[in-house]
Amino acid sequence: MAAGEGKDGGSVARVRAALRAAGHPDAVREFPEGTRSAADAARAVGCEVGQIAKSVIFRGTAPDGAEHPVLVVASGAHGVDPEKVAALTGLSIGRAEGRWVREATGFAIGGVAPLGHLTPPVVLVDDALFAHAEVWAAAGSPRSVFPSTPAELLRVSGGTRAEVAADAPG
Repeated sequence: MAAGEGKDGGSVARVRAALRAAGHPDAVREFPEGTRSAADAARAVGCEVGQIAKSVIFRGTAPDGAEHPVLVVASGAHGVDPEKVAALTGLSIGRAEGRWVREATGFAIGGVAPLGHLTPPVVLVDDALFAHAEVWAAAGSPRSVFPSTPAELLRVSGGTRAEVAADAPG
């Protein structure tokens, strides 16, 4: 079975197509042992946990009640502060359960990519990622990732660079 085929093949294929459409190399790699968590991904890839660009989806609600997926592409080395996300987006930020994440993004939790979403999300890219020359992001399944640079993730996701760390000063 080739990378991008199988159970999550549609999601991985969508990420591959989005990477190519954005002019980013399609360097998706599959790890049978899994890359669901930042620690799992770092072990599989052989990098620091901080180099894992984990995708955290929140349910954002506008003042008019409209819901929007909010994607935070964060360093795997820390958590995300929902209050910072709310202040940066102007949305009320809530937890997004697995079913909603799949419906809104087209990805299962553990495989949410920074691009290729069914519903375009509001995107924030963690400032902490810019401390690394190379980072790894999910590619549509809990077994697939791709290498990139923080600047390229910012570009291909259409995101805004922001400080989102739960444990950052200030």
